[in-house]
Amino acid sequence: MAVDQEEVTGNLRRFYDFTGKTVLFVGAGGGQFLDPSFKTKRLIAIDRNVEALGELKRKTAARGEQGSWNVRGAHFEEVTLSGDTVYFEFCLHETVDPQKTLAHARALAPDVVVFDHTPGSDWSFYVAEEERVRRSAEAMKRFGIRRRETVRIQQRFKDYVELLAKVAEQGTVAIQRVQRFAGTTNIVIPMNCELALL
Repeated sequence: MAVDQEEVTGNLRRFYDFTGKTVLFVGAGGGQFLDPSFKTKRLIAIDRNVEALGELKRKTAARGEQGSWNVRGAHFEEVTLSGDTVYFEFCLHETVDPQKTLAHARALAPDVVVFDHTPGSDWSFYVAEEERVRRSAEAMKRFGIRRRETVRIQQRFKDYVELLAKVAEQGTVAIQRVQRFAGTTNIVIPMNCELALL
């Protein structure tokens, strides 16, 4: 993401204390905001994208941080490991059945933390994910939110070419929606998010 990494990581750190906990990190991919500086007891990185997990392993090894990391290439629904916390990072909205996914998470850990887009976010519109975001937000509400916090992030791109490269994998609707930025530079798109403890 083309966002301020330190700012977002700081929001996550203030919202929930991961220190000393065994954390199932769902959607770990290349490792975005939760990293070994959080001093977890054990961090189990889960993602169905094995290539992205390979990148995560290389990054953590290069920084000498691989000691507490365990990497699992799997769909979250297949995971049977238990822990203190299941943490979803910008991926709950991508699940087929968010309600079922949250129930599985609760069976694995007493705390479930979700960091994801909020309905109505400009960014989720431009990447054509607004319906999936709405569906996952409704699932969280039904599941029961103990605490929540809104986080305002900005996606920044030097020009339209960089923006287009970012959204191209989202499909033709996303590509059509960002065409309004064609020929522009210094693009800023608000990305409202939510941290939720379930």
